[in-house]
Amino acid sequence: MEKFCMEMGFVHLSAIIVAIFQVLLSVSYPLGEYVMGGSHKVLPKKLRILSILNAIILFFISLIFLTHTNVLTTFHFLPTNILVCVITLYLGLNTVINLLSQSKKERFIMTPLSFIAFLLCLFVFLSTLKL
Repeated sequence: MEKFCMEMGFVHLSAIIVAIFQVLLSVSYPLGEYVMGGSHKVLPKKLRILSILNAIILFFISLIFLTHTNVLTTFHFLPTNILVCVITLYLGLNTVINLLSQSKKERFIMTPLSFIAFLLCLFVFLSTLKL
């Protein structure tokens, strides 16, 4: 576990930070230019609901990585190998989508963040594979 502790820590921390960011979006903070194409400074109600769902998913992702690397043992029943693989693939796709965004702010802030998270998730996933 120690060999990828820093990487897992970054994945965990970035998931929590982006989850907090999503919560701020859901309570009408004017940060909408950084997400979902950047077409709204304050997200409309439907997108605010989506932001709170994203926050919940991100908190769950954090728990998955903590469980996967045995930092938490509470959720040992979760199929973390499969979930970490799915999360890693999602972050790779998310990086491409962010790169194609019409919002400069989303491209320049969220793309590098999701790309770094993707690389670190990939490293954690590959490091914990039992070949």
